[in-house]
Amino acid sequence: MRIDLSEEQALFQETVRRFVETETPVSRVREIGENPDGFDHDWWRQAAELGWTSLLVPEDLGGGSISDDGVADLAIVAEEVGRGVAPGPLLPVNVVAASVARSGSTDQQTEILPGLLDGRLIGAWCYHEPSGGWWPEDVGLEAELVDGGFRLEGTKQAVEGAVQAHYLLVTARVDGALTQFLVPADSEGIRIVPQQSLDLVRRFGEVHFDGVDVGPDCLLGQVGGAIDDVRYQFHIALVLQAAEMAGASGRVFEFTLEYSFDRFSFGRPLASYQALKHRFADMKLWLETGYATTDQAAIGVSRGDDAARLASVAKSYVGDRSVEIIQDCVQMHGGIGVTWEHDIHLYLRRAAVDRELFGSPEDHLGYLGSIVDAEGV
Repeated sequence: MRIDLSEEQALFQETVRRFVETETPVSRVREIGENPDGFDHDWWRQAAELGWTSLLVPEDLGGGSISDDGVADLAIVAEEVGRGVAPGPLLPVNVVAASVARSGSTDQQTEILPGLLDGRLIGAWCYHEPSGGWWPEDVGLEAELVDGGFRLEGTKQAVEGAVQAHYLLVTARVDGALTQFLVPADSEGIRIVPQQSLDLVRRFGEVHFDGVDVGPDCLLGQVGGAIDDVRYQFHIALVLQAAEMAGASGRVFEFTLEYSFDRFSFGRPLASYQALKHRFADMKLWLETGYATTDQAAIGVSRGDDAARLASVAKSYVGDRSVEIIQDCVQMHGGIGVTWEHDIHLYLRRAAVDRELFGSPEDHLGYLGSIVDAEGV
């Protein structure tokens, strides 16, 4: 993704790419699509050993980054996952692990965090609700104070990894203030309904909290003090989505360009036609711009500098252009591009899901417009 990768980051990127290509080639992704979990747990533990789950966690808690910029390092992983349309709960596990590291109690950090980092435990981020938008301010699930604890009542949807999760990071409101809880997924009153997904290997669920009683030990941070953590989680999700979509569209561009030299029409390779040359040039420009905006978003989120604006710029631009690039590449492949046997639809599925999840490009452009209006620019 980044043109200025350090030597360590470049080596890390190469390692991640080799692992994805070797352990989960696209042919294997099709097989995993038949797995109810959408990924192999042994494979996920191997990925965790390579550092996929620990980049946002400080070294003293068992984590560690490659470059002292864990968000940028994790974006490298997300890009490679996109290139290979690889499975695995990369986004939810990292969001949960980072949140436990930032705001968790000593017990949560010593008893739960190690399992998330080594791949034994799966965490799911229960954030979006059926009746709300994608921003932290839209959260409405209630956590009522009862008998020294809390009672959760409400529904979350589009929860990645919900069915496979051991712990749920739940964003709720206590007396109107955002509060987060780390709740065992098998708690009484929790009902998880699988949701259909366009992505063959990404599993989502609707999580119903029907009077779920939790104790103070499930609190993540302070009552009413979660707004900064929730915003950070949201921005991390946007960066990872942008990186993944950039990786997916970049890989499709590569094999479509190769195809255009091999495929002949009227005695000439497709790549020799000027109209297609212009189109490839446009797509290359979009790709490089997408990498640059994602890079800046990762830096902004890591440093806390204008994170909301930069994350929304990345999501709005890459979300729009990545799908357009892949759709154009489908057309350039001709009839074979719309068959089940060709791999290109796997990439289109991944990009289409990422485009809409956590706000569409149109949603984020609207948000950016509101910032401009507020600033009077």
